[in-house]
Amino acid sequence: MCGISGEIRFDGAAPDVAAVARMTSAQAGRGPDGSGLWSSGAVALGHRRLAIIDLSRRGDQPMVDPVLGLIVVFNGCIYNYRDLRQSLEADGYRFFSSSDTEVILKGYHRWGEAVVEHLIGMFAFAVTERDSGRCLLARDRLGIKPLYLAEQPGRLRFASTLPALLAGGDVDTDVDPVALHHYLTFHAVVPAPRTLLRGVTKVAPATTVLIEPDGTRRERCFWNPSFGSDRARSEPEWREAVADALRRAVERRVVADVPVGVLLSGGLDSSLIVALLAEAGQTGLQTFSIGFESAGGEQGDEFHWSDQVAARYGTDHHREVVPTGAVLAAVPGTVAAMAEPMVSHDVVAFYLLSREVAQHVKVVQSGQGADEVFAGYHWYQDLGTEPSDPDDDVDRYAAVFFDRDDAEVDEIVAAHLGTEGDPSRQFVRDCFASAGATTTLDRALRIDAGVMLVEDPVKRVDNTTMAWGLEARVPFLDHELVELAMACPAAMKTGQGGKAVLKDIGRELLPREVVDRPKGYFPVPPLVHLDRDAVGLLREALLGPSAQARGLFRTDHVEALLAEPERLTRLRYNQLWELGMLEMWMQAHVDH
Repeated sequence: MCGISGEIRFDGAAPDVAAVARMTSAQAGRGPDGSGLWSSGAVALGHRRLAIIDLSRRGDQPMVDPVLGLIVVFNGCIYNYRDLRQSLEADGYRFFSSSDTEVILKGYHRWGEAVVEHLIGMFAFAVTERDSGRCLLARDRLGIKPLYLAEQPGRLRFASTLPALLAGGDVDTDVDPVALHHYLTFHAVVPAPRTLLRGVTKVAPATTVLIEPDGTRRERCFWNPSFGSDRARSEPEWREAVADALRRAVERRVVADVPVGVLLSGGLDSSLIVALLAEAGQTGLQTFSIGFESAGGEQGDEFHWSDQVAARYGTDHHREVVPTGAVLAAVPGTVAAMAEPMVSHDVVAFYLLSREVAQHVKVVQSGQGADEVFAGYHWYQDLGTEPSDPDDDVDRYAAVFFDRDDAEVDEIVAAHLGTEGDPSRQFVRDCFASAGATTTLDRALRIDAGVMLVEDPVKRVDNTTMAWGLEARVPFLDHELVELAMACPAAMKTGQGGKAVLKDIGRELLPREVVDRPKGYFPVPPLVHLDRDAVGLLREALLGPSAQARGLFRTDHVEALLAEPERLTRLRYNQLWELGMLEMWMQAHVDH
């Protein structure tokens, strides 16, 4: 896991190595174990390293293969790198390291841009051909690893984080009105390729971008599986197939030259990971949970559940209890860690938990993605499972997923940031109209797994763990497991209140009390029920000179929220917090 950056010139000028160095330095948290720069011709590359596989200097990046004339910077982990290496060695390739990075280099020489189809794992990388100047950028199938772009006449820059591109300089930081509409509609999700800033885009998941020396580009989506029930298996056969795929996904994610722990919330998903690792014979497993003080009558921890799982499997369990004052104190650091503004209250929880975990291990597995892949959320229960009209499905989806409608967005944003029509509803309409899903449920699962998941929980985990030099791996987003889930009969996902097939698997491995408990959410009561200090922090951000000069929101609306700070969106996000996080992010990253 690392941070990558680079600049590609198309105008005959030399790349700005100093700018690449600034972008690289801005990602120091993602890679505390080393840094490197490389430049030749029209390309400059930068890298910050978190050493997980091949801890020697042979694994350093940018990695150069002088024989093949290829250079790579890579962020992520290729779980099948040993198998690929063996295959490539059989084809005559010779390796100088034992890293997964070098497998990408050799694989690119062997298969070209189709190398991505051979990779099992999470990745964002850039490969440069020394002699031709051609470059390939790529992002993994589920968008687990980020890749941001900033283009100006004659050049393209890329980085693992948006703030790194800002550190490079010369970026248009005006707010994109359509992206702002998405942010307020989808609870902070801005789908690729947009970001909130006009001058920055992001590569979509499962996408390669081939860049020729003259600047011409060709994008290719290399993974687009279809939803739809495969009725060739019986329910017991489905259960066995999903269990085998999940077991394989968890075991893949222990590949490392350092210990691998687990973020154990006490919910079904993370508990299954612990159980399957124990089943595979792993001993001395370190697990980690976090809790907060209760507020507003809401319980602040789930230790009752995580303790049971830790005890059952004899893990080396670590608890962290965070006092309310420390939660608010962590907000500025959390905002600084965000590649894009996020509003889920548990982003602060993950930030604090990652700080603790990084003192013990460098890699953890986490349960993100199971709810979006196996229909774990309550709103999936009422979505239809028969072929339906996609336009009708947009209304059904909006009713359970949108924070607010277009008219409500207009009441919030300043007049100059208004949009024509309803771009958020149109985005969903376009997604639902595309081939590959025919029922309301499948259309919802597809957009949630391919867009909403990527831009909320997955990004949240990447940003907060990497801020502390911690690599997070997400077995429920193993692409082979996801493909299986897409074809799994609807009832095996929505049954039993959601994630039926996972619950059936869990009952063979976990205490029934853990499996059959009501669904929980990562509780952070102090940020749902804002106290006077929290409101004061948001007031300062939203009414201060920077916010007034920027003018994103209508002042009367902000003042109304400050007078009534408990107001929640339809999906129970605090409205004041939602606006405050965006303005605080702009002040932390754009104004500096």
